[in-house]
Amino acid sequence: MTVALPTRRALVVRGGWEGHTPEAATDEFLGFLRASDFDVVVEDSLEAYADAELMGTMSLIVQSWTQGDILADEFRGLRDAIVGGAGFAGWHGGVLDAFRQTVEYSQMMGGMFAAHPHGMVPHRVEFTDAGRAHPITKGLDDFDLTSEQYWVLSDSLSTVLATTDIVPLTSDPWPEPYRAPVAWTRPWGQGRIFVTTVGHGVDDLRQPVVRDLICRGMLWAAR
Repeated sequence: MTVALPTRRALVVRGGWEGHTPEAATDEFLGFLRASDFDVVVEDSLEAYADAELMGTMSLIVQSWTQGDILADEFRGLRDAIVGGAGFAGWHGGVLDAFRQTVEYSQMMGGMFAAHPHGMVPHRVEFTDAGRAHPITKGLDDFDLTSEQYWVLSDSLSTVLATTDIVPLTSDPWPEPYRAPVAWTRPWGQGRIFVTTVGHGVDDLRQPVVRDLICRGMLWAAR
């Protein structure tokens, strides 16, 4: 008799500012999650985070929610789920430009969007020594991207997997290139967090190396 393995659950929460096309962006990964034996729950409201029963069943939380405000009970539910062992993954403004008034959220993520000084700009993303050895990014090649290059405020508690250099123009006030993190992992309680700054639009997400990066990140983060 064949015994079916238990299916893990993934919660995909999407909404906020429409400029990052949260529905289309997350739709790019729903099929992958289902093919990876996740029971996928899609929610268009942050109220899902306040549902303790729902959150307690999740192996993975994927968020695409730019800007907006999160209520205290919603943030508490998200935080408690991650601290309790649920993985968290996301990209670009859907994670790093979310809930600006809730500084504890940014602390948990390990980074906050500050600017993309030059708009849509050609730039190179390079994997760090840690990234070349990490299971998420091992074997991936450095790549070029024409998109927003995120200036991120970050701390030293994350494992940085990839970086990009934001080079000042003659009119810019900063004196030398800023090496910004592009992808990182972070433990928070019993949970794992994976974040990348790339993914402004669906075209970015469809680039093979970007898709591999996010797919691997989700699987690595999941409980």
